[in-house]
Amino acid sequence: MSSTAARAVPPPAAAPPPRPRLVRPARCTGGAAGAAVETATAGPVRVETVSNSGDSLAICRVLNGMWQTSGGWGRIDRDDAVDAMLAYADAGLSTFDMADHYGPAEDLYGMFINRVRRERPPEFLEEIKGLTKWVPPPVKMTRSYVEDNINRSRKRMDVAALDMLQFHWWDYSNPGYLDALKHITDLKDEGKIKTVALTNFDTDRLQIILENGIPVVSNQVQHSIVDMRPQQRMAELCQLTGVKLITYGTVMGGLLSEKFLDTNVSIPFAGPPLNTPSLQKYKRMVDVWGGWSLFQTLLQTLKKVSLKHGVPIATVAVRYILNQTSVAGSMVGVRLGLSEHIRDTNAIFSLELDEEDMNIITEVSNKGRDLMDIIGDCGDEYRA
Repeated sequence: MSSTAARAVPPPAAAPPPRPRLVRPARCTGGAAGAAVETATAGPVRVETVSNSGDSLAICRVLNGMWQTSGGWGRIDRDDAVDAMLAYADAGLSTFDMADHYGPAEDLYGMFINRVRRERPPEFLEEIKGLTKWVPPPVKMTRSYVEDNINRSRKRMDVAALDMLQFHWWDYSNPGYLDALKHITDLKDEGKIKTVALTNFDTDRLQIILENGIPVVSNQVQHSIVDMRPQQRMAELCQLTGVKLITYGTVMGGLLSEKFLDTNVSIPFAGPPLNTPSLQKYKRMVDVWGGWSLFQTLLQTLKKVSLKHGVPIATVAVRYILNQTSVAGSMVGVRLGLSEHIRDTNAIFSLELDEEDMNIITEVSNKGRDLMDIIGDCGDEYRA
């Protein structure tokens, strides 16, 4: 990835993009932390570097998502949560994703990073990455307003510089997002932010942002076997510019698991309860995509692949998305201090899906409706 991300790129063709096609999965390798992963040699890959215009950050390809700390998944005990974060980091799962509005997430990271500073060697501290998001209301983006909010996250996370600031904007009719991003870039140049990124931006706005010289390294978007929208226009632009994708919703809040195989959640009390915000959110996505019957066909297909490799369904689901074009990393939500899935998550790195595996999953995915036609591009579900 290079400074080409800041150049103007040709507008996308007007014709609708093709559906995801059957492809042979690429095999990657890493090596030292920060290595790019395009090399087609054997070996599990844990790290990828996202970069643009001299800015770079090495992240774990499976990120610990901290939305679950914001309420709705069970009461979080702060000490237990920090202990759990240390356990994930000790197991090599060293990148944490959070946001200014995820309840105590940034404060927990600050407590955690101080434990790391006290209790782990300096080289271990270097591996830890904290990615946060800023989701402001669409008000006037002055320098002081932007800086005050960035400083608040720096204070909560107890870091001199944010490893990555991922910016969200609600209303595209308000061009203030460009003002905000220019101020964010200035703060990066002053050493308060290491890398500038986006979350839930669509392809057209990403192109405009890049043409304005903002050194975006990544865009965090919803992406799963059910929601393959990022592999259409967004992935094409990412390939042209070097911007990478970080994905969330990849296991659909737990719907892509054995727990929901051979169940009928449409009958009250007949199936597992949809009792978290993420399960409810992604069940709505299933309904739009093709309904519960087709989703069961997908789960049955994933179960067949999972049995072949001796891993859970969720592990297969994440690996499938990590194999997609321009995907640097995928989020797996963590319920800190309440449950853990470190072993299953680490199995993602060594899992190699062969061509047959990829093709039978893609075949079921393509039986669903094209969500680009129904919802729109990445992030449009937040702007309907």
